[in-house]
Amino acid sequence: MKHICLYFQVHQPFRLRIYRFFDIGVSHEYYHDINNRALIQRIARKCYLPMNALLNRLIDKWGPERFSVSFAISGMALEQMQLYVPEVLESFQALYATGGVELIGETYAHSLASLKSRVEFEAQVKEHRQALKKLFSAEPVVFRNTELIYYDEVAQWVSKLGFSAMLAEGADTLLGWRSPNFLYHSEKAPLKLLLRNYRFSDDIAFRFSNRDWSEWPLTAEKYAQWLEELPEDQTLVNLFMDYETFGEHQWAETGIFEFFEHWVELMLGQKRAIFITPSQVLRKHTSVSSIAVPVPLSWADSERDLTAWLGNELQVDAFDTLYDLEAQVRDHEDPGIRRDWLRLQTSDHFYYMCTKFFSDGDVHKYFNPYHSPYEAYVTYMNVLSDFRERLTLSLE
Repeated sequence: MKHICLYFQVHQPFRLRIYRFFDIGVSHEYYHDINNRALIQRIARKCYLPMNALLNRLIDKWGPERFSVSFAISGMALEQMQLYVPEVLESFQALYATGGVELIGETYAHSLASLKSRVEFEAQVKEHRQALKKLFSAEPVVFRNTELIYYDEVAQWVSKLGFSAMLAEGADTLLGWRSPNFLYHSEKAPLKLLLRNYRFSDDIAFRFSNRDWSEWPLTAEKYAQWLEELPEDQTLVNLFMDYETFGEHQWAETGIFEFFEHWVELMLGQKRAIFITPSQVLRKHTSVSSIAVPVPLSWADSERDLTAWLGNELQVDAFDTLYDLEAQVRDHEDPGIRRDWLRLQTSDHFYYMCTKFFSDGDVHKYFNPYHSPYEAYVTYMNVLSDFRERLTLSLE
């Protein structure tokens, strides 16, 4: 029998309005509130509410001992739920109360702080923990870094923060001949590793409605058969994807909701699998080997590296300019400064500056409010200029 670990990422950034040079020093309103509200309301209607209802029905029918899932919900998403769609937050709280959901820790701002500042990284992890405690009475024991960014040093930081395990990408460059369908552990820290099976995850997340895909249409029976055909000793399958896959990236008209429900019913009804959380994986599985990752890996794009966010000079300049302000921000107790500091660290801002236009170009256009990477860069740098002025004036 297979053990399927389903993990969903829930995140939306506070997107910036077009902020021009002449706004610097005049306006401190950085965010496009109308668009942010409209977008999360649309996603709530198309994805969050119907998918939460579906998961609730499945947990109620099969019980959390047979069907459980896990979520990482960023602080940015939680803030927008509270501001714009409180019914969605209530829906997630009700889902968590079923006992069939595990909440996973992450950076509060869905940031790239782990690549620049251990101090800021740890502060955000703790802030996210506090948010989960306040809103869900949850205490996460498993961690996922922003966009599954993982490397040896961050594993050491995460372990010292008290986490037992971390999620990572099962990249070919990492595993070589080995399979992601086992539990591993870090070579540098006492931390278990759950590795994403990117092939099976992306079959749903990216290829499900692609009519040019040789396996289209993907049916529940076909997908169940693929999982069943895995070698007998590969009992663990980690399926990690954006929650917006359901109803947003893959519209309801594609049959994504019906596919998911039918597939779960097949796996459970025919006793082919049970669905377990990362914490349950730790109790049911033993690590088969250590993993060393000296260079950061992620789950983004075909390269599985950092080039989605730091692959060109625009991104690197914006990233370095942002974190040059860290020391000044630390001297502040102004909640407005701290709020903007967190929101400006969200990884999406750098993602929008990406200049890839090959196999991953369409992915970078999704939810992107800008006409070009250069418009994204200019807007962001103008906002940073105003933010820097606010910092300097308040410290005089």
